[in-house]
Amino acid sequence: MKDFKAGCVQATPSLFNKEETVNGMQRWVQKAAGEDVKLLIFPESYVPGYPAGLGFGTVVGSRTEKGRQQFRELWENSVEVPGPETDRMGEMAKTHKMLLVVGVTERDSISKTLYCTLLYFGANGQLLGKHRKLKPTAAERLIWGEGDGTTLSTFDTDLGVIGGLICWENYMPLARMAMYKKGIEIYVAPTADARDSWTSTMIHIAREGRCYVIGCNQIIRKEDYPNHLRPELADDRPEVLSRGGSVIVSPMGDLLAGPLYNEEGLLTAELQQKTLIESKMDFDVIGHYSRNDVFNLSVKNQPEIKKADE
Repeated sequence: MKDFKAGCVQATPSLFNKEETVNGMQRWVQKAAGEDVKLLIFPESYVPGYPAGLGFGTVVGSRTEKGRQQFRELWENSVEVPGPETDRMGEMAKTHKMLLVVGVTERDSISKTLYCTLLYFGANGQLLGKHRKLKPTAAERLIWGEGDGTTLSTFDTDLGVIGGLICWENYMPLARMAMYKKGIEIYVAPTADARDSWTSTMIHIAREGRCYVIGCNQIIRKEDYPNHLRPELADDRPEVLSRGGSVIVSPMGDLLAGPLYNEEGLLTAELQQKTLIESKMDFDVIGHYSRNDVFNLSVKNQPEIKKADE
């Protein structure tokens, strides 16, 4: 790893409108480039927005036609990988010589299933790879399928080894350990969890993995939905459906930026190799503090760490 400035965007997407959301992304990338950010993270399912508050017309045992129509609308605004939207994101990364990590709802062009996916773009504009969320949480299973080990990905870039997990995947100890075993140095954690306790989770992962952690969320209010979808939002949900809470945490668990609540913003922090190395002195989860004679982790179909050509 080398020293550089990292950033994460906490913003409101144009819900159910992938073209406008990608347009908004471009403005944030330009802003970050102006602040010399070399790695920029966007939230979980930022394109076309995390569908907080919608039930898609589903209760146990039945689905409504209106709910199916909402699913189709989400599908139509989801991202094919590769596709026109990923081409635009890659061009942003290349133009500003910036590594870009973007949460999207991905649609599989063959099966038609949707996935909660994290995309990684190199500073040369190349789509390095992706990670599909292993286990959608609760009602998320209405809209997203399950990923598998083939996308438990990490990337060896000029900035360091980058990878991560999405939202409550970060509560899965073995998934975290799969990341640590690859020598992860910059751990990204896009989320839709805006509770105070999420900050504690980000701090724990940083201290456990002795890595930098970037937790990134979005701001969503009921009024941000298109007019035709607002009446479909659950009555018992508050006006602010997601208040953010983005953070950047050091390998020692120190908050370098955030948490940011109830407003849009760009969080930035300087990430330094010396802090990463110094943190390993008394705890290294895959090194001197491991007990490989007692424990063994086997991950099915996890890809080898990919060397990124910047």
